[in-house]
Amino acid sequence: MTHIRKKANYLFACIILSLPWTLHAQKPSGQLSVGYSIPVAGITAEKMKYAKSHGIDYLEVSFAAFIDSNRQFKLSDREMIEKVKQAKADASAAGISIWSVHMPYGPHIDLSLADEKQRQGVVELHKKVLRLCTELKPEVILFHPSYYLGLNEREVRKSQMIKSALELHPAVKEIGAIMVIENMLGPELLKDEKRERPLCRSVEETMEIMGKLPADIYSAVDMNHIKNPEKLIRAMGTRLRSIHVADGNGREENHYLPCSGKGENNWNEILAALEEAQYTGPFIYESKVKDISELKPCYDTLYHAYTSFKHSR
Repeated sequence: MTHIRKKANYLFACIILSLPWTLHAQKPSGQLSVGYSIPVAGITAEKMKYAKSHGIDYLEVSFAAFIDSNRQFKLSDREMIEKVKQAKADASAAGISIWSVHMPYGPHIDLSLADEKQRQGVVELHKKVLRLCTELKPEVILFHPSYYLGLNEREVRKSQMIKSALELHPAVKEIGAIMVIENMLGPELLKDEKRERPLCRSVEETMEIMGKLPADIYSAVDMNHIKNPEKLIRAMGTRLRSIHVADGNGREENHYLPCSGKGENNWNEILAALEEAQYTGPFIYESKVKDISELKPCYDTLYHAYTSFKHSR
């Protein structure tokens, strides 16, 4: 009987070892993969190998370096396609996936522009960028709802933003991705005497706007854009599909690394809210950091502190 049991154990071990590495070396339950933001133009084979060696599994990429402030592309279509293909190849060779694409934004690249002709121009720019995204095979396409607004035009800008989202949504789905809308920084309505804060500046406004969009347009929560980001995470619930990780004070664009000790975010509450929302996407950093080797250890520190906090409650 002992001989049979030993043989059975041996066969079981062989089966386990023959399974794909990802199956028997996956992260502990509840622990997220780690990623960070980088321009497509900044991706190189060397950087990707280095990132992977330090625990990076995902990227959020952007095309800002390819586009000027007047919505003009700086490179030819052929040049851009070649650069995108090379970036994808370098990331894939290192074992890193493209999680999301951060779409361009700015005063003239604003989905909510009141001038209809200008708004249509922004939509066309985004559609061209989405064609480039086909080469990257991202899971998520992230949009800012607006840039700063003029005074007393908020309702018009909400309507324009929703119109743009509805026009772009089919193009996003066509490349096999989902659309997410990011919350924006807005501790108070006015930025200055001539401008209002962007759309989605509060939990309430984000809920209002998201409530007017189809259920398969999702939410992205930027933890640097709001005081107590856990409140927005809980409000979005399972509609939350992507995150930007940074610490701050909810009043300024700080982009502190969470482990820097400079920000005011409560990371135990944030991780609890992510768990409640059943968020399983990567922990995408949008933080100022000296070296990306700091990112995975920082997440591990936050996660282990949270598990201790959770078990102590």
